[in-house]
Amino acid sequence: MRADHPGAETELMLKGYGLTTAELYYRMPDYRHVLNSFIWQEYDLAPDYPELFGFIEFWQDKIEGPLHSVRFCHRKLIAPGEWRNVVGEFRLH
Repeated sequence: MRADHPGAETELMLKGYGLTTAELYYRMPDYRHVLNSFIWQEYDLAPDYPELFGFIEFWQDKIEGPLHSVRFCHRKLIAPGEWRNVVGEFRLH
């Protein structure tokens, strides 16, 4: 699920999404002994990680460089209990 409009990241976090960062190691198509890395980052749902696994499937189907390994971490930035909706603000001088 992509965060395409202002406030979309906050909406995703309130729905339980967290920021997932993955480092994909892959071999060059013409130079199989060369190992490169690619960083991917997206909001995703743990523990199933549909966005990450969808990207890995895309890579395996469309990209010529075969994957060697994938390392990732997931961080929930906001939990629903940590969010407060502020309706108004009062200033005292």
